[in-house]
Amino acid sequence: MLTNTPVESINFNGIQIYVKRDDLLSEEFSGNKARKFAYFLDNDVVGKKVLVGHGSPVANSLYSMSALAKLKGLQLDFYVDHIAKQVLTSTVGNYAAAIANGANVIDLSKVTDRQALSCIEYIEQKVLPGNDELLFVPEGGRCEYARYGVHKLAQEVIEWANAQQLSQLRVFLPSGTGTTAVFLSEYLAMKAPHIQVFTCACVGDSEYLQQQFRYLVADESLHPQIVELGKKYHFGKLYKPFYEMYNKVCASGIEFELLYDPLGWMCVEKLLNSGTVQPMLYIHQGGLLGNATMLPRYQRKYGN
Repeated sequence: MLTNTPVESINFNGIQIYVKRDDLLSEEFSGNKARKFAYFLDNDVVGKKVLVGHGSPVANSLYSMSALAKLKGLQLDFYVDHIAKQVLTSTVGNYAAAIANGANVIDLSKVTDRQALSCIEYIEQKVLPGNDELLFVPEGGRCEYARYGVHKLAQEVIEWANAQQLSQLRVFLPSGTGTTAVFLSEYLAMKAPHIQVFTCACVGDSEYLQQQFRYLVADESLHPQIVELGKKYHFGKLYKPFYEMYNKVCASGIEFELLYDPLGWMCVEKLLNSGTVQPMLYIHQGGLLGNATMLPRYQRKYGN
């Protein structure tokens, strides 16, 4: 499952960009999540009966955690703020696939003891205390366990760069919680400083992303460089430039996803226009299952 993923190249604005195909890692784990959950895949989960997570009901992590729970013989309890009607009735996408895997998705807008608590507060105060049979993985896999698999990814990047005899390389990947980006940057900064990691904030702003970095890696010299476009884009909202960029990069013959990759490629375009970033390796983190629900929304709004 976690074999060395291939690197392909595409022509983007007349420039060759390398693409590391982590989207091919595992259909069950929706690509990159296989890196974050590699520790659990390679090690026994002793004394645990329930995997506990939280986040969006359409998140890649929901489906990936449902696959992990099924594989390990665990029940998944996944807490969300609210589930929209169209998500509940959809037969495709991350939510539907997670339910098919046996996930128990708990809508906190319907519980009586929430007391205005956030998802994470509810889990910490109402769910976890006194129950040693629960294995809690924070939103987006943002935890120390993720370091294990992401450092393997970093080793693969180094091996590939060495095989290509590259004296300098920029690696780009868009970020949600920033877990993959910061652990990747941490390893490369220590082992291969000629390889630099760039990312962008897809959920929240750059300050939020920096806070996530600091939570996992205290040494800021090991953090990725954050690229900003100078315009705020709200996560999950439909933007015409996103749809245009999606169609542009998918025309290369590689399908990308619609939540993170459009902003990621817009930031790549900015870096390329600055004339400072070549060669570049884009980490394709998968998440294509979400396109089943996102693409029809874009097509209804902006046409085919």
